[in-house]
Amino acid sequence: MSRPTPDPVAVVKRRRDAALAALVGGVPYIAFMGISFERRGDELTAIMAFDDKLIGNPVLPALHGGATAAFLEVTAIIELGWSLIWSRMETGAPERRTQGDERLLRLPKTIDFTVDYLRAGLPRDAYARARINRSGRRYASVHVEAWQDNRARPFAQGTGHFIMPDLAASDPDTEPSHE
Repeated sequence: MSRPTPDPVAVVKRRRDAALAALVGGVPYIAFMGISFERRGDELTAIMAFDDKLIGNPVLPALHGGATAAFLEVTAIIELGWSLIWSRMETGAPERRTQGDERLLRLPKTIDFTVDYLRAGLPRDAYARARINRSGRRYASVHVEAWQDNRARPFAQGTGHFIMPDLAASDPDTEPSHE
């Protein structure tokens, strides 16, 4: 019995990039905020491109605290969603989130999100990465750090708790569980 030939690297990369684009594209607020995501393997970096609409204090000038908090929370939610897609792709399960697909993966819902403002966000691009502390079937905990010029000097960090989507309910190929 022969093993199936693996897909070429370029095909795998396109499939992963398309899955990430569909995940991010499903949330219009992300585009409004000017947030994009770069993928290297399973690691995501969020980028919030500077825009004058993000300034909260024009005297300093400094990024608005609400824009900073939204950036951190979006980064956490997309990281959780990506972790669900990634594990599914790596096990060879059929993909369920594509543009125009009715069977979209539901994103985690925020229970709470706490932000620590460490210093003023400057009028320039910002970057963030999330680390999942715990992720189970029903609950997840995530920590996010945002920086601008130097990753070792974050300007904000956040910790959030999320209700994870019921994967059985969002996957028509899976029988619902009755616990």
